[in-house]
Amino acid sequence: MKPPRVYAIDGVVPVVDPSAYVHPSAVLIGDVIVGPGCYVGPCASLRGDFGRLILMAGVNVQDTCVIHSFPDHDTVINENGHIGHGAVLHCCTIGRNALVGMNAVVMDNAVVGENAFVAACSFVKAGMQVPPATLVAGTPAKVVRPLTEQEMAWKVQGTGIYQNLTRRCLATMVETDALAAVEADRKRIVMPEIVPLSEQKQRS
Repeated sequence: MKPPRVYAIDGVVPVVDPSAYVHPSAVLIGDVIVGPGCYVGPCASLRGDFGRLILMAGVNVQDTCVIHSFPDHDTVINENGHIGHGAVLHCCTIGRNALVGMNAVVMDNAVVGENAFVAACSFVKAGMQVPPATLVAGTPAKVVRPLTEQEMAWKVQGTGIYQNLTRRCLATMVETDALAAVEADRKRIVMPEIVPLSEQKQRS
């Protein structure tokens, strides 16, 4: 398995806990700290060339996310934070067990509270304080309602699957050559069942 692409700047070197997984196509620059059990997906860009970026234990930062900060400011994702595909975080704080949806943007000095959800494609404006265990959505994002127990349990399950993905990547992911044709008995990847939240709600 290839090591992650990390770059020192001004003598500051990224830190990646040995139990974390950073995809080789992700880029970490400077003052970046990736904690235990984290997952950083393909083509993510974590630029610690101005301020410090901190991923606490169990965080996942998915494909093509961008994380940056202002000088002398930190961007922090607290324990079990879940950052969806393509999200942008700039000089903000993401609370413990919070979720930032796909292609959402969280701006300067915003704080997303513990267990809160930022809906996909939302824009959390500078300085917004997202209350704990609430759903915010829109451009600009506004508080929609408190989260249900079902929604928060679904988030914990999804984050657990990404934490398991970290272990799977460390154990089995290798660069290889593509096959020219589909095998007759092609296996499927076996995973614990998790379905989109909308589908789960329809079932219940």
